[in-house]
Amino acid sequence: MPNIEINGTSYEVNEEGFLVHPEQWSEAVASALARQEEGIDFLTDEHWYVIRYIRQYYLENNLAPMVRSVCKTTGFPLKHIYELFPSGPAKGACKVAG
Repeated sequence: MPNIEINGTSYEVNEEGFLVHPEQWSEAVASALARQEEGIDFLTDEHWYVIRYIRQYYLENNLAPMVRSVCKTTGFPLKHIYELFPSGPAKGACKVAG
């Protein structure tokens, strides 16, 4: 499997670029993934709200939330989620959320 390097540490990712070991995730990793994978230089409070919701849902359910759930819980319409994460909630936001 491929690896990505973030701040001098190597992280194993799958073919789609998702962390193989989500327990290695940190906010620093999220910020680096946002820059490398999504072209986002600065994560706003809205980004973090989406990221933290997805992360918590995954930790509780061992799967990513449905897009509809992300929109409903955050109160952001799908269009806004795409504005925050250009490759979308299922790919971009979930990748950044680890």
